[in-house]
Amino acid sequence: MIRTSATRIYTAETIAIGSELLVGGRSDSNSLFIAEALAAIGIEVRFKTIVGDDQSDIAGVLMTACRRAGVVIMTGGLGPTMDDCTREAVASVTGFRLARRQEAFESMRARLAQWGRTPNRGQLRQALIPSRATVLPNPVGSAPGFALTWRNAHVIALPGVPGEMQAMMQESVIPFLADQLDRAKGERSRPITRLIFHTWGLPESDVNTKLQGLIQKRTPVALGLLASPTGVLVSLTTRAHRSTKEAVLLSLAEGVRTRLHEWICAEGQDTLEEVVGRLLRRQKLTVAVAESCTGGLIGYRLTQVPGSSAYVDRGALCYSNQAKTDMLGVPTRLIEQHGAVSREVAEAMAKGMRERACVSVALSVTGIAGPGGATETKPVGLVYIGLAGGGDDVMAKEFRFHGDRSVIRQRAAQAALDMLRRWLIVRGEA
Repeated sequence: MIRTSATRIYTAETIAIGSELLVGGRSDSNSLFIAEALAAIGIEVRFKTIVGDDQSDIAGVLMTACRRAGVVIMTGGLGPTMDDCTREAVASVTGFRLARRQEAFESMRARLAQWGRTPNRGQLRQALIPSRATVLPNPVGSAPGFALTWRNAHVIALPGVPGEMQAMMQESVIPFLADQLDRAKGERSRPITRLIFHTWGLPESDVNTKLQGLIQKRTPVALGLLASPTGVLVSLTTRAHRSTKEAVLLSLAEGVRTRLHEWICAEGQDTLEEVVGRLLRRQKLTVAVAESCTGGLIGYRLTQVPGSSAYVDRGALCYSNQAKTDMLGVPTRLIEQHGAVSREVAEAMAKGMRERACVSVALSVTGIAGPGGATETKPVGLVYIGLAGGGDDVMAKEFRFHGDRSVIRQRAAQAALDMLRRWLIVRGEA
């Protein structure tokens, strides 16, 4: 049975189009942005599809999406090349023939003129829009989008370029859908509220055990867990009335913090590096990093934060044994005696970096990211992270991570930043 639009408007499906999304060339970040934007106005993404640049395949997934969701948002396939066939797929499914739309053409021509260009033959295809569709202007790019209604579903096609898609979602799509929700006037039009807690240091099963019994039956809040190389994300999601949200979510959020207190490294949209940055700035401290197996990943993350120059002094990529000796002063005999991947060398690296940089605190990391380089006593995934805070305040911790080379490096960088976070908290409380 086909549901009425008043009911279907609350469910959505995203369709990410592009063969590069299926062969490892690119990841689909658009669907995540769309899901969050829709949730904020009360529309839940129930399905997510990725399809290659094949017109018949696109048509097939579009028909399926329109049967099970009231809002279908497609991204990609609106460019000027022959493999961009989203327009043709939508036209073939809906029966709304393609025609050049003057508003789409003029908008595209004006945008290209700003860039000192004129439309070529391929770009003229971008002005072809299905009949009965509303043209959606592109405020930052040349390819227009469009929106139409077919079989009780709102079908929206947007470019795949993230910046263009995001601008069009904010300026055209969300206002349109919000208006449709107002017309529906349903109870389910309440915005979806989601609280997020980022944890590090506990496996997903242990996080689950610690949170058992937190949410009582019939409480209108869903608990979610998502494991990744950088920890376990804990979410609390509800669509309840505002008064219920404030009371219930406040209580449940405090329960999560109490049960996972030392393992929560960030909340909401915050990242661990942002939390660390605030702590460093608040205590007026500076940091330097000496990296081996992470290859600069820790420094990269720290400097991703705007204003990080106030507390990040420098970083050194000390991959070889010689580099550890030349750049950080790690004694050759120490490496020969204990090996480059050892607690002793991690401590010496951190201490050497702090002394040379004259900073408040220094981090170091040395390990075996694999797939080669392991021995019977030092397997792939063995990592030592050092921290030197001055005087006798020098330490190193051993970690044993699993996963491929990329995952091990991500876990090592996360562990190093969390080690710094914990040190800063203790120092701030002293």
